[in-house]
Amino acid sequence: MSIQKKKLQIWLPLLFSLVMILGIMIGYKLRENIRTAKSFFHIDKRSPLQQVIDLIALKYVDPVNTDTLANEAIEQILSRLDPHSVYIPPLELEEVNEDLQGNFQGIGVEFHIFQDTVNVINVLPKGPSDKAGLLTGDQFLKVEDSMVAGRKMTPEKIKKMLRGPGASEVRVTMLRGKKQVDFTISRGRIPLPSIDAAYMINRQTGLIRINKFSQTTYKEFMEAMEGLQSKGLKKLILDLRGNGGGILNEAVEIADEFLSNDKLIVYTQGNKSAKEEYRCKRPGLFEEGPLILITDEGSASASEVLAGALQDWDRATIIGRRTFGKGLVQEQYDLADGSALRLTVARYYTPSGRSIQKSYKGKGDYRQEILDRYNHGEFVNADSNKIQHGKAYKTKSGRTVYSGGGIMPDIFVPFDTSSYSPTLTALNISATLTNFIYSYYIQHKEQFKTYRSAIDFATHFKQDEATWTELVSYAAKDSIYLSKLPVSEKIVVQRRMKALLARQPWRSEGFYQVLNLDDSVIKRALDNVEK
Repeated sequence: MSIQKKKLQIWLPLLFSLVMILGIMIGYKLRENIRTAKSFFHIDKRSPLQQVIDLIALKYVDPVNTDTLANEAIEQILSRLDPHSVYIPPLELEEVNEDLQGNFQGIGVEFHIFQDTVNVINVLPKGPSDKAGLLTGDQFLKVEDSMVAGRKMTPEKIKKMLRGPGASEVRVTMLRGKKQVDFTISRGRIPLPSIDAAYMINRQTGLIRINKFSQTTYKEFMEAMEGLQSKGLKKLILDLRGNGGGILNEAVEIADEFLSNDKLIVYTQGNKSAKEEYRCKRPGLFEEGPLILITDEGSASASEVLAGALQDWDRATIIGRRTFGKGLVQEQYDLADGSALRLTVARYYTPSGRSIQKSYKGKGDYRQEILDRYNHGEFVNADSNKIQHGKAYKTKSGRTVYSGGGIMPDIFVPFDTSSYSPTLTALNISATLTNFIYSYYIQHKEQFKTYRSAIDFATHFKQDEATWTELVSYAAKDSIYLSKLPVSEKIVVQRRMKALLARQPWRSEGFYQVLNLDDSVIKRALDNVEK
């Protein structure tokens, strides 16, 4: 063995010891730095609010849920800002995000709780439950080892039991007729469609109804448009009634399909947010051809962005009633505990420069503003709309439009107050009618198989007096008395019954195909689009 190797063997233990000691010292120093950084951020720089909550947790005489206190404090702070800056607790965040994502992880059924039993009213084609063998009309007895039949289940409880991580399994016991059947269902991604209906009203005119703007809306819209164009679409009615908005970019992308060149669609600006313009970027799918947009007081946010852009450029005729008036832009910030803050960071402005946001000086007044419109007569008289006293702007062709409270339609169609008597209101807000419809459908399923489509059903299905008498008796059990309804109100109920029956086999598209046959706003849109 050489002298050099002998020397190396003698010094190796010492070298290892020095390296180990050095490593311990470095590790200790790093740990100190982490602790110092934590102390600097969480202790030395704690806000008075956090200090108070910590002291309550440590010292208060009685047990207190400090999470609840913190949530209430945050909500109180946000209440001094605007109506749309909101705090979302961790337990609610997943469900809130699902609606904007356009999907969730579940088993792919629609259900209805009828006589304290969870009934399957629709099975998503090619979805997890369809693959497992569930059928419309099946009834849930058990989910895993928990009984759900006759247990006063709520929709929220059953959703929580059926949803879960993708590819995870859930065992269910169903009642099919008089037989119990067990299934094991592998959960998967279930779409939450943005489009309720897309169909041809006549040979040249199509209708698309959009219920929200989620991450999948533009994709759904393009698929719907391409499908309608393959059927001869030349004129389009876009129904945004009740669409509360959602993701701004989805509305911008759809606007781009109707507007040419690099036209401005909307711009946003805030105290801490620089002006940002959203412009057309590509040739659109429907830049020419008659276009009608239908709105009402439930059309808000991204719906108003789309309506405002098309109105300012004179690209569409807006028909219906004044929109909600939400012109504030929120960004969502995820917080450390799994909660989130949706904070208003800017206002959006239409191409002409008008802000659509209505006043929110008093939040109580803000929430009551739609009811105030009704009481003021704005639902039935265009001249009563207060927006016409706001600041005036000009569209491309020189027409006058106003800011400060939503989008006022070009053609006003009044609200049909005759269809909302106290009796009809009670019927609509209760589960009475939907329960009756489900029961009737289950008893007559074979009859429904004879109809080729929702329109075929609407044309040939006749409601006889026996069915009406049956509904009258059924509603009376819930203290809703229909026997003395005026003829006009009876017709309203029968029309809705027919649409709800069509919904059973043909889902939301069938519902709107039948309901729209007697819709006064749709009729006005059709008259206008023909001109």
